Amino acid sequence: MFKKLLFLMLLFQTLISSAQVKTAKNINYAGNADIKNTLNIFYKNDGVADKPVLVFIHGGSWSSGKKETYWWLGRNFAKKGVVTVIINYPLAPSVQYGKMAEDCALAVKWVQENIKTYQASANKIFLMGHSAGAHLGELINADPQYFKKAGINNPIKGVILNDPFGLDLYEYLTTAEKDDFYYDFIRTFTTNTEVWKLASPMDYVNNIKNSHLLFYGGKTYGAIRIQTPRLYQQLKANNIPVEIKEVKGKSHVPMISQMIFGANDLYKDIVAFINRN
Repeated sequence: MFKKLLFLMLLFQTLISSAQVKTAKNINYAGNADIKNTLNIFYKNDGVADKPVLVFIHGGSWSSGKKETYWWLGRNFAKKGVVTVIINYPLAPSVQYGKMAEDCALAVKWVQENIKTYQASANKIFLMGHSAGAHLGELINADPQYFKKAGINNPIKGVILNDPFGLDLYEYLTTAEKDDFYYDFIRTFTTNTEVWKLASPMDYVNNIKNSHLLFYGGKTYGAIRIQTPRLYQQLKANNIPVEIKEVKGKSHVPMISQMIFGANDLYKDIVAFINRN
């Protein structure tokens, strides 16, 4: 009887918490009518202003993925007091990486200018990405051309990279097996090796001034297991606040899908990181 009562109490608390989370969907951030330039916002309607805001960029090899897939990420973070913005951006083969990065920067600009409406602070913007989304997030953070083109200074307080792919694209594409993945990536980054260098966030590491939190899976792709710790070492050498965590036993997709569960340890790490910064 006691266990049943406890279960009902927990269920009631969960339903109350979920009811407080509001969603604003399909807001265009680029001044056009393209669904590829829209975002969804998850926020807790509790009257508390100036919350931190997390902008999430999804992965998908730069050629797939959509914001709707990650509703659970937005809801879970919102329950924990972090307003969450999940964005779409145009994908290959329609566009290449430069256009993707430009539009991600425009999404951040929209957040800076409008997020107060959703009880968050424009001075507490954090950026998170998984896989290709982590690449785009770090690229717009490290290469100043993207926020400059958007007409703003870099507003990012901290960056969270979850199993980032493509931190050093030049290294990867010059050594990778020429399989289906390789040719898929070529659609995004061309066959020009100079473009591969321009598209590599690692080449701009000396521009990075904000705090970083890095995750990578113990069973993820080799390039991620090599390049993520390298980014950590370079940031540390530059006296940039940076933390790194290897998640044992996790491969690439489970590094993000594990966060379907709101009690996942990555939430504790990320929320603590946000609160420290």
